Amino acid sequence: MPLDRKDVLTLEDMSAREMELILDTADSLKEILGRDIKKVPTLRGRSVLTLFYEPSTRTRTSFELAGKYMSADTVNIATQASAVVKGESLKDTAWTVEAMGIDCIVMRHPVSGAPHFLARICQASVINAGDGMHEHPTQGLLDMFTIRERKGTLAGLKVAIIGDILHSRVARSNVWGLSKMGAEVWLAGPPTLMPPGIERTGAKVTHRIEEAIEGADVVMVLRLQLERQKKGLFPTIREYSRLFGVDRRRLALAADDFILMHPGPMNRGVEIASDVADADHSVIIDQVTNGVAVRMAVLYLLLGGSPADMHRDLEAGGEGK
Repeated sequence: MPLDRKDVLTLEDMSAREMELILDTADSLKEILGRDIKKVPTLRGRSVLTLFYEPSTRTRTSFELAGKYMSADTVNIATQASAVVKGESLKDTAWTVEAMGIDCIVMRHPVSGAPHFLARICQASVINAGDGMHEHPTQGLLDMFTIRERKGTLAGLKVAIIGDILHSRVARSNVWGLSKMGAEVWLAGPPTLMPPGIERTGAKVTHRIEEAIEGADVVMVLRLQLERQKKGLFPTIREYSRLFGVDRRRLALAADDFILMHPGPMNRGVEIASDVADADHSVIIDQVTNGVAVRMAVLYLLLGGSPADMHRDLEAGGEGK
């Protein structure tokens, strides 16, 4: 069955059943990425718009490829070259593109809650591709998919999320999603980069990353978001790296078969040592691949797909293997 919702805005209000449906659907759709001809007719006749008010490479490209691989018509609006720079409001932009027949709008915006506003005024489905310091639900889903793919389950795992928690919408989505799926989530970082009251989500909080990493099955490193920093949150980048950077010495505390993750882009030598980012435990490249599969699943389920239709369409595209 498709998702029983019009929009995907947050993992805070998504049930474990819905998340499992998305992950299972992504598992089936990922097979398309290994074909010589990556094309199935699943979303033929549907239109998807990516509307990004902030720079993005991975998220925007993966959504566009996800739509194209399923035969949707995809359109990208670069706000720097649109009527937005002339003062057009978000409401007017939304109504304009919806009047053109868009079925789904994928939006990234620097203001928390902007996709929720868009969803209230549009009949089209809205997918939150990151809003301010709030959430990034499809990143959380692809992270969970990657963990489940490597570990076989999410329940009972210790997941350590390290770094700039305060500014990270990725951290918030992962806390909500992983906790609902039965993982034990630890957050570690400087006190000045830890959101007040984050303990209420059920995550365990520490300012010693060694405590978070010890015995962890998954170590997720977050980018130090220098573009959002205010003065006084930490002394220097060198000091941050010394106290909170993830390196081989600290990773030796993790479980023997741990996996290392990072949502990207990485500040090598700051929050993560370059040699560990490229080591055998790293699944950072897998996250990029899985991002396409998960976004295919979200688009498919939002736009009305069913398991029976999916299997029929996968077989129809099978000659491209």
